[in-house]
Order: sequence, then C-alpha cells, then structure tokens
Amino acid sequence: MLEESPSPALNDKLRERMGRVAVDAMKKVRYNNVGTIEFLLDERGDFYFMEMNTRIQVEHPVTESVTGLDLVKEQIRLAAGEDLGRTQKSIVLKGHAIECRVNAEDPVSFAPSPGLITAYNAPGGLGVRIDSAAYEQYRVLPFYDSMVAKLIVYADSRPAAIMRMRRALEEYIVEGIKTNIAFHKKLLVYEPFVQGRYDTRLVEKLLA
Repeated sequence: MLEESPSPALNDKLRERMGRVAVDAMKKVRYNNVGTIEFLLDERGDFYFMEMNTRIQVEHPVTESVTGLDLVKEQIRLAAGEDLGRTQKSIVLKGHAIECRVNAEDPVSFAPSPGLITAYNAPGGLGVRIDSAAYEQYRVLPFYDSMVAKLIVYADSRPAAIMRMRRALEEYIVEGIKTNIAFHKKLLVYEPFVQGRYDTRLVEKLLA
C-alpha cells in the first residue's frame, strides 16, 4: 500500500551489493526490458530473492522521482530495439519519494468498497504527483483491482517527504466510497515508520 525510495533499511554498501546481484541475475538470463527483482531483508542485513516481475511496477513513480528517469519511456525504447543509452554508474539517487496507493476499500478490514464517487478532490502543489483516472461521478467497479489512485510525493529528504505526504493526504477528498486514506494518515505518524524501523508485521502492529 505504501512504497518509498530509497529504502531507509539500506546503507549505500548494502544497496550497491543488492543492485549488483539483481543486475548479474538479469545478465545471466539475458533479460532486456523493464522489470523488478524483489528481495526480503532480515535484521542481520542478509537478503533473499523473493520474486521477479517482468513488467512495469505499480510503484515505478518512486523510482522515477529519485532517478529522474521516465521508466515507461525507457520500456518503449527498449521494446523498439534501441539501446538503454546509460550505465548503472550514471544513475544517481537524489532526494526521497513516497507513494501511497489509494484503494477503494475499508481502512481497517481492507474489504473492497466499490461504488459511485460523489465528491473528488485530489491534492497538488510542489512535489506532489497523482496518477489516477478517478473523478466525481466515477464508478468504481467490483470486478477489478480496487486501486483508485497513486499519490506520490518527492522532497529533498525522507522527513520532508513524510511531511509532504501528510499534507497531501489531508487535502485528498474521496466521498461516496470507503478508501484507505485514513489508514495512510495513521501510518504516516506511526513512530516505527517515521523512524524507518519497520518490518513485514508493520500493518499487523499498527492495527492491533
């Protein structure tokens, strides 16, 4: 439901090592397109391969924000047979980005909440991006993914990005259906998240 980049759990050395493993794996299978390799990290700093998604990811805007790359454009260029045109060393991370998936679902049980959106106002301003097709009188159908929008913020630092996301969530109005905006508001002030010290039991602990 929430993604951020760079990960607060990684130092530069571990991030470089993890990236090198991912790149080496793609070279071995001769993969030549956009994709995402996912790892699980334990408390000792060891990481384990979980899966690979051979497609553009929902959370690609956070990567775009901190690298300055248009990943959809790069995917099209590669599919057209063009070269990537850059090396790994030329990609530099700058600032911090957070993405909240705004879903049509109950903020506690996460049960789907399809229906008619009777009022809709998306946040805006410096460093705020919305990827959505929703609008007032838009009907969320029960047959597909419950995501209504992706709310992305970018700032110079993680604390600044958290503050910007808090403001954006306060400005976001979706009426007529339930959404998980209230959950995101709660998460953004939850101390383990704010400190960047959280694990796979975060949601369980937050809602306990």
